Amino acid sequence: MPIVGISCNLKVDGRFRHHATGEGNTVAILDAAGALPLLIPALGDRLDPDAVLDAVDGIMLTGGVSNIEPHHYGQEPAPGEDVRDPGRDALSFALVRAAIRRGVPLLGVCRGIQEMNVALGGTLHQRLHEVPGRRDHRRNREIEFEESIAPRDRLRLTPGGPLATWLGEDEAVVNSLHGQGIDRLAPRLVVEALADDGTVEAVRARDASTFAVGVQWHVEIAALEHPLNRAILKAFGDAVRRRALHRRGAVLDEAAD
Repeated sequence: MPIVGISCNLKVDGRFRHHATGEGNTVAILDAAGALPLLIPALGDRLDPDAVLDAVDGIMLTGGVSNIEPHHYGQEPAPGEDVRDPGRDALSFALVRAAIRRGVPLLGVCRGIQEMNVALGGTLHQRLHEVPGRRDHRRNREIEFEESIAPRDRLRLTPGGPLATWLGEDEAVVNSLHGQGIDRLAPRLVVEALADDGTVEAVRARDASTFAVGVQWHVEIAALEHPLNRAILKAFGDAVRRRALHRRGAVLDEAAD
């Protein structure tokens, strides 16, 4: 079975520090992408990105409570925006650049699409809901949880792009739950979906030799039931399996030598 490395977030509970991700991410990779999930701790430059990529066939950059430190894209923190995870920032940026360079399939989800954009030279809106013309994409915490994560955000998929091709349609409704979002798009990224208020909801790396897609919504929720989520995870899984065959073939060639 191919292996997908899943980025973790640093959690601090008093004096206890641990690295974790939501179960939904691991289950989505196992059930919808057909790969073995392997958690990658948010240890920053203590981990060699090339060593990580040597051990896996794909990378999933997940969502998280923390926000990317804004100095990475030339801004000061907005007042009150103080939940940070610098170890995750450093490792994720390195993994984005190395995965694209090495042809390792890459899927960015929520915080993950923002990491892709910043790693490749883009910027973010720190408070998207305060930007004129944009609506509030944050999860409504005053209603029941299941209702708050239900698909309600209508997207326009880029005609002829991979998402529209995988789905077979140019529109979709998703559960986009985020307080920040892409402002200036990185030069190496192409828009693959927009929300009805113009917010960038999906991108791909234009110069990638394999799957390199970021989405702002949570594909791990209803991964098998939601048509677009299922299609994205299947395409990611297919790319991961191709990478696994290539990687194992290279190992066998080296052993034969």
